[in-house]
Amino acid sequence: CSYAGTGFRNIGSPAFGMKRKPFVGGNWKCNGKVSQVKELLTAFKGAGADAKFVDVAIFAPTLHIPAAQESLAGDAVINVGIQNFSKTGEGAFTGEVSAGQVADAGIKYVLVGHSERRSLYGETDEDCAAKTKAALEKGLTVVFCIGEQLSDRQTGKTTEVCETQMKAVIPVISDWSKIVIAYEPVWAIGTGVVATPLQAQETHYQVRRMIRDECGSEVADAVRIIYGGSANEKNCK
Repeated sequence: CSYAGTGFRNIGSPAFGMKRKPFVGGNWKCNGKVSQVKELLTAFKGAGADAKFVDVAIFAPTLHIPAAQESLAGDAVINVGIQNFSKTGEGAFTGEVSAGQVADAGIKYVLVGHSERRSLYGETDEDCAAKTKAALEKGLTVVFCIGEQLSDRQTGKTTEVCETQMKAVIPVISDWSKIVIAYEPVWAIGTGVVATPLQAQETHYQVRRMIRDECGSEVADAVRIIYGGSANEKNCK
């Protein structure tokens, strides 16, 4: 990502000759039917994206993933991701899906830390770290979600909240090339309210600066940080 204003240029700007590959992801949440999955992906395949220049992933409902994979057969651009999986391995865990099973099913991307998982299902920072560790051990790419509540932003705690969420997971990250950080302010998810470019870039800057302090400039310069939250074809840049 680029940074607005001269104050953002010293930290996080890629080193000379380095360019972070853009990432575009779509979380379909708990929506749609199998027929709609096939219809949407048929349209997506004709969009003309080039895998040399952008990584693309769609996160379909778990039951719709086979239909998504079938619809994308032979497509080298759009990847299929899973919205949720277990922090445990295989075993007597009724109703769960392990990271190993996700990888075995040919799925490459996983979401971890989405605010709906945190707020509605009680996932803690520790849970998110355990899931990230499990996913990386199976070679999956983790889209790790961070973001603040509206009350946090109003009281100036955005950086504190996002850094706390990141610091919980940093110790278990074994391969930063398999990490995409998604800054998704909770107050902007599904509300129609979108963070301004300056708000998003400022938070990206603060998170990247923290990663530099914790992990070094090489990691901080290379890791991709994206924005999510009521993004659409009209406000996406």
